Amino acid sequence: MISEIQFDIEKTKAETSMYELGNFNRRTDAIDFIDFHIIDRIEGMIQEVGRNSELIKLGISAKKLKSRLENIHSKMFRQLERQIINSKYKRFVLRNIIEGFLRDFISDDELSDAVGYDNLDIFLNRLLSTNNIAEERKKLEPGMVFYQKTPGRIIIELSKKVDWDDVFFDVGSGIGQVVILVNLFSGAKSIGIEFEPSFCIYARKVASKFDLVNVEFINEDARKTDYSKGTIFFLYTPFIGKMMNEVLAVLHKLSLHKVIRIFSYGPCSMIIAQQHWLNCINGNGDNSNKLYEFKSLL
Repeated sequence: MISEIQFDIEKTKAETSMYELGNFNRRTDAIDFIDFHIIDRIEGMIQEVGRNSELIKLGISAKKLKSRLENIHSKMFRQLERQIINSKYKRFVLRNIIEGFLRDFISDDELSDAVGYDNLDIFLNRLLSTNNIAEERKKLEPGMVFYQKTPGRIIIELSKKVDWDDVFFDVGSGIGQVVILVNLFSGAKSIGIEFEPSFCIYARKVASKFDLVNVEFINEDARKTDYSKGTIFFLYTPFIGKMMNEVLAVLHKLSLHKVIRIFSYGPCSMIIAQQHWLNCINGNGDNSNKLYEFKSLL
């Protein structure tokens, strides 16, 4: 077993392509392999047979290799951040960056119905990060759902549906990734509605870091928000039950005056699909892993 681990370390180390700054996918896969197939095995063996000098040396070697790759990641992201910050045309810069690093994740339509997270999410999490998020200050009220990040592939798909002259609302925006990326990709005015103050503070810091002037985060109850300027609304199951119905009632009232579009992801799609005032453009809302588009009926 020790010889197999040694072989895996040397083989991984010899993959010179992962040391290239732009080879994010290969490097990310290598870090995962080191974590779960090398370091975990070493630690498991140490628990079984006790501290062994050969195993300890292998563990140090594996952790050094992982650290080297993570340092390359950090250097790459610092460069990408500067590119976006210094550009007058941020939407084109970000699109070019993602096309260059993760082309498969924005060109393969089949990926939009996939389950879970992937390297695109790792990429976006690192790119759109700032200081640590403060502890949550408010307890969730009945009907509110614990925050979960929207998968990157869904955000990319959603962004393609938004035009520069839309006003986009993310209802339950969390730490703001959807709002920021929709703005960066489309140029549209993008607004996040979020109940938790620490999430809003964090999202504003990220938007400020990239000097995004057409992005706003509002810290309030989604049932009390003024949506009158909105044309597109996104919900990743932020609520259930009565609260979900109350928010939909607010949007229904808005739809009596103008046509709006609602995009949904997760279990809430089934509820939204039952609304008599909405027409689902791309299905019947029964797949919680699919992005659905709804259009209001005048």
